[in-house]
Amino acid sequence: MIQEQLLKEIENSYIQRDLDKLYSFVKPLKREINKKQNYKSVLMLSCNNIKHLSKLDKLDSDAIILNLEDGVSEEEKPFALILCAIFLSLNTKTNKKLIVRVNALDEGGYDEILYLNQFMPDAIRVPKIKTPKEVKSILEILDKNIELHLSIETKESWNNLFSLKVNDRVKTFYLGIFDLFADMNLSQNLINLENPTMSYILTHFLISCKSIEVKPVSFVYQDYKNLEQFSKWIELEKSMGYDSKGCISPKQVELVNKIFSFESIEIEKAQKIKVLFEKNRANGITGFTDEEFGFIDEPIYKGALVMLEKFK
Repeated sequence: MIQEQLLKEIENSYIQRDLDKLYSFVKPLKREINKKQNYKSVLMLSCNNIKHLSKLDKLDSDAIILNLEDGVSEEEKPFALILCAIFLSLNTKTNKKLIVRVNALDEGGYDEILYLNQFMPDAIRVPKIKTPKEVKSILEILDKNIELHLSIETKESWNNLFSLKVNDRVKTFYLGIFDLFADMNLSQNLINLENPTMSYILTHFLISCKSIEVKPVSFVYQDYKNLEQFSKWIELEKSMGYDSKGCISPKQVELVNKIFSFESIEIEKAQKIKVLFEKNRANGITGFTDEEFGFIDEPIYKGALVMLEKFK
């Protein structure tokens, strides 16, 4: 837990716009990297909001985006970067996956990555990515223990989806639907539950990511007060195969965690199939009929293992 006195000193320095004083709180260190990949809710927090940053470990979200980009004004960006470093160093070990969204590469992103290497976020998320060459250039300077996540929000990145995973350090893609539609000159009115273009975008993104073993995180729903509509999006995405979504409010986090959670009956079924298959396989049988679950073979067994892995 962060000491109250230290928090007050940090807050006062920020209010007084004292960058030098804020730098005095910065302590480069090697954090214990959180490597989990089964996170469901991904909450966006602006790094110039000390109130929110001070509660990182108390938030219900599985993963937290420490945001330096959109929503942080130009005059606030230097403060946001230092505060990001401070709160990373104050959270040396946490069950939350801490991901920093830097600015675009041509808007200071490279320098931010080099600076943040000292504080070991669990992952760096890079916006406005376009080409595999850019991805390689990031990996050349990013600490080898830090994951690389990419925002898919340009027409070039959409066209290069399969080739952006240049190696296994690229772990996650985020669907930046509003920027993507703007870049493709598509109306944002198309972003609704019934639109076939949206269905195609979601399906293509999911299957493309899965085929190259990258985690797909679905888009942030901006109308954060419309929880009824948000719930419908989560239900649709779950039915497609998604298990993770971006959020911008605690209420959204609550719904994502609830809807994307696996029902106990699903988990129990997977456990039983695992036991049945392994028992029969020990006797040389890899295809058989069970009274409760029907025909079970290796693909069914592998599906059960996937389910259990997500539950871990």
